[in-house]
Amino acid sequence: MEEPRKTTRTVKPANESGPAKAAKSLTIFLDGEFVPEGDAKVSVFDHGLLYGDGIFEGIRFYNGGVFRLEEHLERLWDSARSICLEVPMSRSEMTEALLETIRKNDLRDGYIRLIVTRGVGNLGLNPAQCKRPSVIIIATTVTLYPAEMYHRGLTVVTVATRRTGPGALNPAVKSLNYLNNVMARIEANLAEADEALMLNDQGCIAECTADNIFVIKRGEIFTPPITAGALRGITRSVVFEIAAELGIKISETDISRHDVFIADECLLSGTAAEVIPVIKADGRVIGTGKPGPISLRMIARFREITREGGTPIYS
Repeated sequence: MEEPRKTTRTVKPANESGPAKAAKSLTIFLDGEFVPEGDAKVSVFDHGLLYGDGIFEGIRFYNGGVFRLEEHLERLWDSARSICLEVPMSRSEMTEALLETIRKNDLRDGYIRLIVTRGVGNLGLNPAQCKRPSVIIIATTVTLYPAEMYHRGLTVVTVATRRTGPGALNPAVKSLNYLNNVMARIEANLAEADEALMLNDQGCIAECTADNIFVIKRGEIFTPPITAGALRGITRSVVFEIAAELGIKISETDISRHDVFIADECLLSGTAAEVIPVIKADGRVIGTGKPGPISLRMIARFREITREGGTPIYS
């Protein structure tokens, strides 16, 4: 999964020298207007607030280009269609609004949170009472994990909170209802771990609270299938591309905690997390206890790819 848990809003223009200045107010896109963050307000009757009734995408941009924008918009529209939510903009309008939000915040590297809620209704559950969906676009900077974690690796724990099954809420839909993940995150915090492994109802690993998971054994990569409860991660798909490019076999298969414990290496992927190694799970050291050679190659190549292009922001 791709939900960041720590953001920073310190913006430093490229031509500034000396100590960073105090954080400036962000400009937010809200239903067709660009407003200061202090004025970016939604109604208490918005069904996104009342019921988690809406969808979102987390999108990264690097070096003046938005990474995999078309794939993110495709997934947003798929999520909307699945929950019978009509996005009140065309894709071209959404693209321009997103790019302009970044420009108004004078950013070249950062994170976009694109949200579509069901809109204002009443206190009843019926979405038919909501007459027009609401669109919110936030552009800022993001740091999910400290830089040293990418060299040292993360620790993870298995939590009691099970991943919501596809029969209840399909994980292919990136909905605003993230309480399932939040509860798992609370358990990880209480265990003083960096992330949580979430199991499905069959006892197999589905994903983490905000990331997809990969294990590496004898030079091959394995990851849970979508049917196990994993999100169709954009960064996950990039890992598949990198594996093919490097000639490393990658397979979708059910993964148990045992498979993680005995893995030679372990990786997580997500929009905010990017690609990051795991070196300990439930107290067991994975491999040598340090990021392995395949993990390091995957991370290096991912960083190269993010700088190679993307939808231009400043043309």
